[in-house]
Amino acid sequence: MTTTTTATQERGSGAESGLAARLEGLRRLVDLGSGRIDPGLLADAAALLERAEQRLGLSGEHTVVTLAGGTGSGKSSLFNAICGLKLSPVGMRRPMTSKAHACVWGLDGAGPLLDWLGVDKRYRYARAGSLETGGSGASSGSLQGLVLIDLPDHDSIAEMHRAEVDRFVSVADLLVWVVDPQKYADAALHRDYIVPYARHADVTVIVLNQIDRLQPEEVGECVSDLRRLLEAEGLADPRIVTTSAVAEGGIADLRDVLVETIAARRARVERLMVDVDRLVERFAGYATAAEPPSTIGERRAAELVDALTDAAGVSAVAEAMESAYELRAEDYVGWPISRLTARLRSDPLRKMRLTELREELRGAFTGPVGAQQGDVDTALHGVTDEVTAGLPEDWARAVRAASRSHAADLPEALGDSLKDVLPEFNQVPRWWWLIKTWQYFLLLVSVVSLVWIALLVACGVAGVWDDPPALIGEAGLIPYVAVLLGCVLGMGALTASACRNVVALSSARHGERMEEQMRARIAEVAEERVLYPVADELRAYARFRDEANALLHRSS
Repeated sequence: MTTTTTATQERGSGAESGLAARLEGLRRLVDLGSGRIDPGLLADAAALLERAEQRLGLSGEHTVVTLAGGTGSGKSSLFNAICGLKLSPVGMRRPMTSKAHACVWGLDGAGPLLDWLGVDKRYRYARAGSLETGGSGASSGSLQGLVLIDLPDHDSIAEMHRAEVDRFVSVADLLVWVVDPQKYADAALHRDYIVPYARHADVTVIVLNQIDRLQPEEVGECVSDLRRLLEAEGLADPRIVTTSAVAEGGIADLRDVLVETIAARRARVERLMVDVDRLVERFAGYATAAEPPSTIGERRAAELVDALTDAAGVSAVAEAMESAYELRAEDYVGWPISRLTARLRSDPLRKMRLTELREELRGAFTGPVGAQQGDVDTALHGVTDEVTAGLPEDWARAVRAASRSHAADLPEALGDSLKDVLPEFNQVPRWWWLIKTWQYFLLLVSVVSLVWIALLVACGVAGVWDDPPALIGEAGLIPYVAVLLGCVLGMGALTASACRNVVALSSARHGERMEEQMRARIAEVAEERVLYPVADELRAYARFRDEANALLHRSS
């Protein structure tokens, strides 16, 4: 193996690894941009990835070269001259070539490639024998691995011919555009093919054919004018080759280009690299230079929690819980006589059982879709304004959509979070039980005092018992028992009053604690259903931006 061959293989291997890195980066761009940016761009990228995978999976020993041009440019004559046989029809009638014709040097592995290219089996030809030596002295064997395709005229009146040209031009490894001295400035060719494929200069050859019709001094003028025109259209340092299919040695320069291209084995990779780089430039508009934010700021997140707290009516719930706390405490620390009096007055508030109140409170957060949904929508409005200010519009739209991705189920989620915070009403402070025991003890003493006074009156005053015991027969004890009864009643009322004050303070702290707990749960809901999706979207954009910038840097 010669040093030149080794160097060529090393360059080819490096190019293939570079292409693999580009394709992998493009695949990540498609994955990250899916559902977020222009679907047309993503479809084009996916099609390129599929085409690249298919082409790289086929023979790398063959180089696909297309001969394309307009009517009368002499493509078929050049094709036949290179092949050494009259394989493609030549004549004055236009168009002469209606189907792509392919000539292959080296059949091993060429069949699947030709199938992929869509070349009709009737128009496939193989060359394995020797050809005449070209003007450069290159042997016919140096064309081993060439797949030469003669295309229909791009300016044919038949629409199917134009479609055939477009299809092959999009997949060929080397593009050879054949022009003639009379129509080398053809507007259709330059507008539809030269300008759109200006980035493909490394895999493009411009052939000025039929130079036998020009004087020697006119050939240089035509080439100079053609070069000027091509460079003005963005084709950097264009390769221009002059040919004549009828003059002796007239295709030598073109054969030298083909021999060099085939030997390098890089046209396939270079073509795909240019396609990838050209497509990546379209992603540039979806990636800004500035570093994107990673999440919604703390201030805006706190405002969101405040808004959702208001939407869920946390303050009203906390107040209701304070009232329920005080109402529940009244059953334990209140003076039983006062409660009995209140019930005798048929107070409607006392008819509402606390367990029913609790269920009503819990049922208030089952996710209504009316006004509460509107409050949630209002809370979500503008939450991403700061983080989307510097993003491309498509990504800003995706971030805004992420912030509202759970808007429909947020009311129910908020309701569930508040229900979980509501305490069990059968759990009460221990000191309530102590007070309740004390109050019923005082109530028992009061009842005993009343019975004692009644016995004193009956026995000591009315004399219903002839010889009663001293404790119930001495009428003089009535004032003392009455004082005891008054003290007990006073102690009960005083205890109830003092406990109500304590309960009022406790209920306020209880309400504050409940409000804090509900706010904390709402913050968790906001983080899970709003902040996390937004952060995920921002991270996806950051990865997309890094990938796009890396690919753009490689292609520049």
